[in-house]
Amino acid sequence: MLDDLAIYQKTYDFMLWLHPVVNKFPKSQRFVLGQRIENKTIDLIHAFIVANAAREKHTLLAAASADLDELRMLVRLAKDLRFMSVRQYGFAAERMNEIGRMLAGWMARFPQPNAA
Repeated sequence: MLDDLAIYQKTYDFMLWLHPVVNKFPKSQRFVLGQRIENKTIDLIHAFIVANAAREKHTLLAAASADLDELRMLVRLAKDLRFMSVRQYGFAAERMNEIGRMLAGWMARFPQPNAA
C-alpha cells in the first residue's frame, strides 16, 4: 500500500517535521507563506498517491516535480525572510533533495510515452 511507497513516507515525514516549523512563522505570514508551504507539501503527497494508482505515470510525476520545485522556492523564501533558521533550511533542503532524487528515479522508470 502507500506505506510501502518510500517517496510517500519520506514526504509525509517531511510534512510532520515542517508543520511545527511553519507554526512558528510570524502571525502575519503563518496564514500566507506558511499555508502555501503546507498546502504545496500536501499537493506533493496527493500527486504521489494519484501517480501510484495511475497507469500513465509520467505526466503526473512531471507535475509532482513542478510542485517540488515550487516547494523548494517557498522554503527558500521563508529562510531568506528569516522565518526559519539556516539550520532548519539546511535540513529541509536535504529532505527535499532526497525526495527529488527519489522522484527522478521513479520518473526514469516511466518514460514519457511517444507522441503520435
